[in-house]
Order: sequence, then C-alpha cells, then structure tokens
Amino acid sequence: MDAYLRRIGASRPRRADADALRELQLRHLQTVPFENLSIHLGEDIVLEEKALLAKIVEAGRGGFCYELNGAFAGLLRDLGFGVSLLQGRGFGDGGRLGIPYDHLALLVETADSTGPWLADVGFGDHCHYPLAFDERGDQEDPAGTFRIVEVPESGDLDVHRDGKPQFRLERRPRVLDDFRAGAWWHRTSPDSHFPRSVVCSRLTPEGRITLSGRKLVTTVRGERHEQPLADDAAVLAAYREHFGLVLDRLPSAPGRAT
Repeated sequence: MDAYLRRIGASRPRRADADALRELQLRHLQTVPFENLSIHLGEDIVLEEKALLAKIVEAGRGGFCYELNGAFAGLLRDLGFGVSLLQGRGFGDGGRLGIPYDHLALLVETADSTGPWLADVGFGDHCHYPLAFDERGDQEDPAGTFRIVEVPESGDLDVHRDGKPQFRLERRPRVLDDFRAGAWWHRTSPDSHFPRSVVCSRLTPEGRITLSGRKLVTTVRGERHEQPLADDAAVLAAYREHFGLVLDRLPSAPGRAT
C-alpha cells in the first residue's frame, strides 16, 4: 500500500478524514488512467485485490471501473476508511439503463463523521471529489454541478451531472466477486462500448488528456485540441509520455490486425 501511495503521489494521511479522501481521489484521477487496454491486448481481467494491485501498482497500469475502484477500495481500507462496494447501472442513449453490475462505485465512511461519501475513480470524466452521499441538493465540483436523486419506486439513487443522469446506484453493499459477470460482459459483448474502441484517459490539473486510437485529445481550461498521431511509434510514445504506460505492442482496435 505504500507503493500504491507512491504511485499516486500521496503520503499516508494522519487520519482517515474527508480531507484525506478528497486528496486521495483527486491524485488517483490525475495519475492512474481510465483505460480499457486489457480488452484489446488479450489480457485477463481478474477481479481479485491482489491481481488488481499487481496491475495498477506494480505494472503501472490503469483500468476501468471494476479495477480502479476495486483497487482504490483496498487502499482506503488499509488507511482506515470504511468502504462498501455499490453496484450501479449507467444511463445510455435515450435514458436507457445498462446491465446490472454495469458500474462499481464506493461508499466511504470517514473518521471525522462527515460522511458517508460517494467516491469514484472509475467513471472516466466525472466528479473530481467525493460526493456527500446523503445530500440531496446541488453539489458543486470542478467538473460541474452534481446531485444525488432518490428513485421513489425502488429506493435507488440516481447521480446527476449538470442535470443529466449518469448512473443509478443500489444501496445494498456488494463484494468484488459480484461484479465478475458485468466485467465479462463489458469485455466480450458487442453491445458494450469497450470492445468497440480503445481508450486511455486521465484528469490533469488543467483539464483532461485522452488517447483514443491514433488521436490524442487534450482539454486545457475548456479548450479542446486534437492531435493525430502518425504511426505506431508515435502512439506508443504517447502512451509512455502522457500515461506512464510502457507497452511492447499496440492494443488492437476492431478491424485492426493483431
């Protein structure tokens, strides 16, 4: 876990309080990329804490929600936070909900009794800081205005960003093994967006940087810049320079030979 803290550029907090949680989430988002490269490299996705830590800490990789929040949960528990795993379903086109166990988010209890908090380092472009789980009004964040809305008929919670629902959460705590079917579906189903395209993205102090296929997209203070990359060497260099990912071959996008 000390190596994990070094990976995200953080020191071990003196107390597992809300300020420490805010700093840890922000540092995680800025250092560990949201990426689906394992799907396109033919790598297994193993939802066990030891395997997740080996990938993110030892191999210096990123992952998607199950991996990122699964590993982050282990770090937070080691630091003295209380952590529960919550299953969510993302809202797609036309407001259609995704599959059960579509998303993994974290409910975090802190030592200063300010929580509980909804922490999330695995939803890609999302809030920078944890959200107050029991707050039903607007919550301002550098990424926008967030609101947690109760769903009357089920007791579930919808997380909104700037008035648009992002995902629906159940309140019942889960275990990491419960998410295996969701991870398998996202890895293999043609209905999932993950097998259809390669993406690697992380938050930066000025905005966000994303590598999708052969296109590098940087957003700096709201201004978007696109840079096409000429060849495989340039793409591999971009993974290394911007995300710290040292790859010996490119992930294979659909239609591209391995």
